[in-house]
Amino acid sequence: MRHPARCIFARPHAGRDRPRRAATVLAALTLTALISGCGTTGARTKAGAQEDSPSGFPVTVTNCGETTTYQRPPRRAVTMNQHTTEIMLALGLADRMVGTAYLDDRILAEYREEYRRIPVLAERYPSYEALLRQAPDFVYGGYSSAFGQQDGRSRKRLREAGIRTHLNIANCTDGPVGISEIHEEIRTIARIFDVPERARDLIDRMNATRSEAQRELGDVKPVSVFVYDSGTKSAYTAGGDGIADAIVRMSGGRNIFADQHEGFVDVSWEQVIKRRPERIVILDYGSTTVEQKKRLLLHKPALASVPAIEHRRFAVLPLSSAVAGVRVPRAVADLSEQLHPGRFR
Repeated sequence: MRHPARCIFARPHAGRDRPRRAATVLAALTLTALISGCGTTGARTKAGAQEDSPSGFPVTVTNCGETTTYQRPPRRAVTMNQHTTEIMLALGLADRMVGTAYLDDRILAEYREEYRRIPVLAERYPSYEALLRQAPDFVYGGYSSAFGQQDGRSRKRLREAGIRTHLNIANCTDGPVGISEIHEEIRTIARIFDVPERARDLIDRMNATRSEAQRELGDVKPVSVFVYDSGTKSAYTAGGDGIADAIVRMSGGRNIFADQHEGFVDVSWEQVIKRRPERIVILDYGSTTVEQKKRLLLHKPALASVPAIEHRRFAVLPLSSAVAGVRVPRAVADLSEQLHPGRFR
């Protein structure tokens, strides 16, 4: 068994103003008290004795090249990015969350009440100091940018502060990301938090939603699809290794750039024209609206002969549904109806 990492708290940067240094040190001291079992095999009881780890613990997880040992389930989690927040909420872990950050969309309706009780640390990513103030023992990132070294939030720095981290599986899978990878991610988070039965129930519900959509779809002939994320001089689109490609396939589509072995990739408009998509799926997010994206595509003279443009055949998928999270089965149901409207009652 690997020995857990020794607890080391990062010193504040020289040159910071005194109040910020004091706040950071105080947060680090609070964190020391709150993170149980760091560098030990169990937490100390009030009497000073050491209590045993819960049944099934310690748990060791290798994630994106980092191996982490959990002596007990985290108690103070912070999630960064929408899909990690919704995975935690879907597993019924709101009571273990002390902060969230960076939404692309509204939280799913069934989780909004619990979400409102959790502090939002930043509109985008919180600073390292803001994280420390929450005294987390676990930070869960959806994209690698959540742990940007240039922003002072690297996994190494957080680990040295006694904070364990986890990065969504889509960022470190060698090959395409599909439903099985999402299930693996859900099971892993459930194992870390000691709620494996909740993972089973959630995955069963997700599978039921997807199966119903594909049953309605039936044995349909796939239509060729161009996924438009953004771009004017070139097009930023879904490649064959991301979950967006899997969603298109499960929805009765064929991604025209499935041969690109990346999750998302820049392509030329000439490539789009040559591959002649029958449908365009617009990813909806950010300050550029769906209507603005449609107008850009419709008013690009070079695209006029593309069947999807000629017949104005558009579908819309929120970006929050096109990432490795709990929304994927609903995305399949929604996109299936848009790509093949005649197949659904």
